[in-house]
Amino acid sequence: MTNYIKTMKDLEAATYGGRGSMGGNNLLKSAGIVAGLHTGHSGTETPQGTVASFGNLYNVVYGKKVWSMLNQEVNALAMLAKRPYTSSGWRIMTDRPEGGSASTFATINSGAGTGTGAQGGSAPRIDKIGGVTENARLITDIPAIAPTYTTLFTSPKTVAHMFEFTELALEMAKIDDGVGDLRALIREDMGKHHAETQNKMLLMPLENYDQTDGSAVIDVTANYTSLMKIVASSKEIEALEDASMIDTGASTTGGIINQMVTLFGNTSRQLVSDAYNESFMDAEVDYGSTYDAADARPMTLTILNSMLRRIRENGGSPKVILTGYDTIQHIGDLLQSQERFLDRKEIIPTHGGVRGVKGSEVGFRVATYYDIPLIPCKDMPKTGKAADGVKLSDMLILDTDHLWLSVMKPTQYFEDGIDNGNPFGVGTLGNQAMYRTIAETGCSFFKGQGKITNITSA
Repeated sequence: MTNYIKTMKDLEAATYGGRGSMGGNNLLKSAGIVAGLHTGHSGTETPQGTVASFGNLYNVVYGKKVWSMLNQEVNALAMLAKRPYTSSGWRIMTDRPEGGSASTFATINSGAGTGTGAQGGSAPRIDKIGGVTENARLITDIPAIAPTYTTLFTSPKTVAHMFEFTELALEMAKIDDGVGDLRALIREDMGKHHAETQNKMLLMPLENYDQTDGSAVIDVTANYTSLMKIVASSKEIEALEDASMIDTGASTTGGIINQMVTLFGNTSRQLVSDAYNESFMDAEVDYGSTYDAADARPMTLTILNSMLRRIRENGGSPKVILTGYDTIQHIGDLLQSQERFLDRKEIIPTHGGVRGVKGSEVGFRVATYYDIPLIPCKDMPKTGKAADGVKLSDMLILDTDHLWLSVMKPTQYFEDGIDNGNPFGVGTLGNQAMYRTIAETGCSFFKGQGKITNITSA
């Protein structure tokens, strides 16, 4: 007799070897029922055997695939250029041989022949910047001048995540309604977590470097140095202190705030008598007038354009803009309202293999800004004291020619235990595994990096 499949129940019964509705089931006859895959087999249908309870015999079939409900993107980590860790430090030129350390060459129109206005000074007189008379005398007419140098250094940071699974779990996962190769499943998920954690370190809020647990300092310096700390300034740190967003009592005595101001072995960002101290370590930071809630600004193209201009005047060349999805959408809304022509272009920007968000089909490229890719980062902080409902994610405008991740040991996976024939190595009837990466961030040009914070949507 030909069997027809008319309902899901018929299909399920046929799949499990059944004929018709209930009869002839070869697979589940010990339980006496055939129930739907989408429901638990509770034993409520008429049994064909003598087993009294069926609820625990056959359950919902889940499948071996585990679907993640989490956004685990690692755009900030993937965006950074990776360099081999070949040295612990690097040399920095902090001042020109003459003309100061600002983005423009400083001069004065008058001044004494020595001291102020002298050739080789921070602001030489306009007639003493290199032009000499015929047969000029060395030393007297042509003084020896030289740039000012300093050194920065760092130590590699170790990031490690260990996990374990028992021998019994490994075997049970291969039978019943298991996931199959438990090791492969957890290894994949832990690998994603290992990368996401490094991404979170790179976007750690600056004010998190000034946190305490009771009387003890929370030491986050074992993590990678955050981009939010690298792209900062002494003036921004003072503004955070004035707004009581960081400790107000440690600026002159060290302590907690030293963790915030010390960068690559340099402490020139340290506040002096609670006032900022400008130095070559200062990046371009636009937080408005103060960090008080009342001084948060609606994000405008003028703010962004001004930042790009200042970075370029400093000699930087912005390669990428990191921000949150909310800020990218806000910029898109600003550009949409200014559409004036019909040429349409759809673009998905990339930087270092990292894909941004797709551009809207409007006259402007909203996935890039002045051809600079906008890369979304879910963990981007929202610095400021404005209400959370209106705050937008900060923006990092980066020159990645001078910003990198030095890698001493790339990510490696280690595993040992009973499944490897060595239960004594881990001391349990199971396996232990670990991901480990050794690296650290570095920057060789701070004024070429920019940050926009304390912005709102309205």
